[in-house]
Amino acid sequence: MIHHVPLRPPARDFLADEWNIIEKRFRPEFLAQLETIMALGNGYLGMRGCPEEGGPNVENATLLNGFYEIRPILYAEEAYGFAKTGQTIVNVTDSKIIKLFVDDEPFWLPNANLLSYDRRLNMKSGTLDREILWETPAGKQVLIASRRLVSFANRHVAAISYRVTLLKAPASVVISSEMKADEPSVFTNANDPRQTRVFAGRVLHPRTSYAKDRRIVLCHATEKSRLTLACATDHALETPCTHAHRVSYTEDFGQVAFTIDARAGCSIDLAKFMVYHTSGTASVEELCGRAEWTMDRVTTQGFQQLLLSQEEFMEDYWRRGDVRVRDVREERTKRSTVEIQQAIRFNLFHILQASARAEDAGVPAKGLTGQAYEGHYFWDTEIYLLPFLIYTSPQIAKNLLTFRYKMLPQARARARELGHRGAMFPWRTISGEEASAYYAAGTAQYHINADIMYALRKYVQATGDEAFLRDCGAEMLVETARLWLSLGFYSEAKGGKFCINSVTGPDEYNTVVNNNAYTNLLARENLRYAAQTVDALQATAPDAYNALVHKTALELFEVEAWICAADRMYVPYDERLKIIPQDDSFLDREPWDFRNTPRDHYPLLLFYHPLNIYRKQVIKQADVVLAMFLLGDTFSLESKKRNFEFYDALTTGDSSLSSCVEAIIAAQVGDTHKAIEYGMAALLMDLADVGGNVKDGCHIASMGGTWMMLTYGLGGMRDNDGTLSFWPRRAPEDNAILRFPVKYRGQMLEVEIGVEKVEYTLREGESLVICHESEKIQLTRQSPVALRPVSKRVREEQTSADPRSNATGRLG
Repeated sequence: MIHHVPLRPPARDFLADEWNIIEKRFRPEFLAQLETIMALGNGYLGMRGCPEEGGPNVENATLLNGFYEIRPILYAEEAYGFAKTGQTIVNVTDSKIIKLFVDDEPFWLPNANLLSYDRRLNMKSGTLDREILWETPAGKQVLIASRRLVSFANRHVAAISYRVTLLKAPASVVISSEMKADEPSVFTNANDPRQTRVFAGRVLHPRTSYAKDRRIVLCHATEKSRLTLACATDHALETPCTHAHRVSYTEDFGQVAFTIDARAGCSIDLAKFMVYHTSGTASVEELCGRAEWTMDRVTTQGFQQLLLSQEEFMEDYWRRGDVRVRDVREERTKRSTVEIQQAIRFNLFHILQASARAEDAGVPAKGLTGQAYEGHYFWDTEIYLLPFLIYTSPQIAKNLLTFRYKMLPQARARARELGHRGAMFPWRTISGEEASAYYAAGTAQYHINADIMYALRKYVQATGDEAFLRDCGAEMLVETARLWLSLGFYSEAKGGKFCINSVTGPDEYNTVVNNNAYTNLLARENLRYAAQTVDALQATAPDAYNALVHKTALELFEVEAWICAADRMYVPYDERLKIIPQDDSFLDREPWDFRNTPRDHYPLLLFYHPLNIYRKQVIKQADVVLAMFLLGDTFSLESKKRNFEFYDALTTGDSSLSSCVEAIIAAQVGDTHKAIEYGMAALLMDLADVGGNVKDGCHIASMGGTWMMLTYGLGGMRDNDGTLSFWPRRAPEDNAILRFPVKYRGQMLEVEIGVEKVEYTLREGESLVICHESEKIQLTRQSPVALRPVSKRVREEQTSADPRSNATGRLG
């Protein structure tokens, strides 16, 4: 249940448009929110949506994925095994500054007389576009049109097209293109653990700076993480007007100032190219050379070629990933449908910006739209984001899983430090080292191991990439299975069941508990998958099996022990309520007093001591309900319904990760009202600032959850047993049609759920077998389309027992 009041100011001002987020007037009161919403990125490089003129701004961040500084984590009272070193993403050189002066008067948005204003996040082209008509104090009218992009095709490149046109009178114009290093980080609330940490001293230390004609290169390095950054800018100016330029630079600043005798009606076109390269090993000279090589290429191509490659990339992305909603009625499409489509594409666009070129890195919780959570990678990636990437961009999904695989050495070391065998992946990290300073809601979340293995299994089943499983996945499975066996024990008090104590599940309002149901259920899947994989390798790929034994020193008795632990895994169950308690003691706690909790006291973590929260029955985010979604075929429909109704009343919605999952389960159990309520909260999490903190960055995991809500929830997609099947649910509006593509085993399927029928179309590939409910359907190149009715029987089946499981669910 969402107990706080959603905040909706930004969305209210956006025009309904399927492909653009449009701002029609300058709104300084929403500056921070719009910096996030209008941000651009490609997974490696991100720029918040601040004005080109250098301000005004709240958090003027330019971020590079994986570029961080380290700091000691200080504790008032130390204890063995606490994380020692924090990592924080660094606000790097701001290269997008373009200041405009007309007759020596600066263009500054807060003071400018704006005759027209149009700024839009163009999700079709992948650009941030702005057009302004400014009347100077002298009465001259100046048309300013800019277009900014962070290139997907060229990972290290961003560019701006900046056009100035004097409409009715000549003027003296100066365009000052600038770059500035060592920008400060913003830390707005010291009591909010989600905020980034600010370093006391200088973070970026100058290494070299130089200029060549209109090109400037600044190179800096961090002191402790020893990462080096080279940032270069270059320019192309086209105008029939007389002009000149002057270049100046210091170790932290660069400027190319163009002076133009502007004539009325004559355009001044400036193209600014920006390049970023980083390394932990390259010399300063080599890194600057790399930046210049890249710059030589993009300046030769020009801005229009960069734009063309951007549009081609976006066209391919929307072909693979677009989820479409349309109204079947003859009259003009309803505004609400357009707004829903706009919100869907906004979420999917920011997922792309967070992940597309995240190579040898993870996806930060905020993507590259803000510094909150310090640029760390969490379990969010595997559980909420990877499903979308697996079924639309499997190469990106593979890159992210490979990045986890490369963490294995540190994960093994962390497990030893904690007294375990195997590997323990970090709860939050950039470098691979654990960076969580609060063990109760950090290190204790052992479920991250099972989350990564859950995503691995989904990836392998959907892609058929057995090579990755052999080369990388099997090793991770062995080490995570070892950890579960060393962490748990067989409890006489629980009838000899395998128990896992002192862990924290996804719900961070209940920490260090015994037998968290989510953790135990996912650990069971991890153990079984590890055993199945080892057995399969031994039987069918002896060379791969021998290589695995060599890398892990695996003994066969270990596999037998994993199977035994999985078969005897303890999962709490209450006979009276017929629900799964979240943990052993959850039902013994006093329920939280929601009635007397002020609505402005959410999230609870900012207003109540953790102990006051921990001792109550209150939930930050879906925990058991999440397990019911991830392991859908483990639970009967009736079991899902009982658990959903019980936990829904206790869930605050304080986490952005909750609404999307609750919407899926609500749809599965037939609670249409709550499916819509929670679905809209997830869909508008950032556009409507539902959590009140979009200023800190986008909720990337929630955006991935939005896709799951549409495909798994309304689309009824299921993939629990490795077979792609669909149990479609009608869209909330009777006249809406839902259409989405799915990439499966290298082939492209399109699913369209209409008012009376479901249409399955094989768009790419030779042959694909899927299931419509329990019916197998084979699609081929010769017969690529299959139609099935959305019948009354299907709707009734959604509120009766799930035919694929028994009445109580298989609970071990």
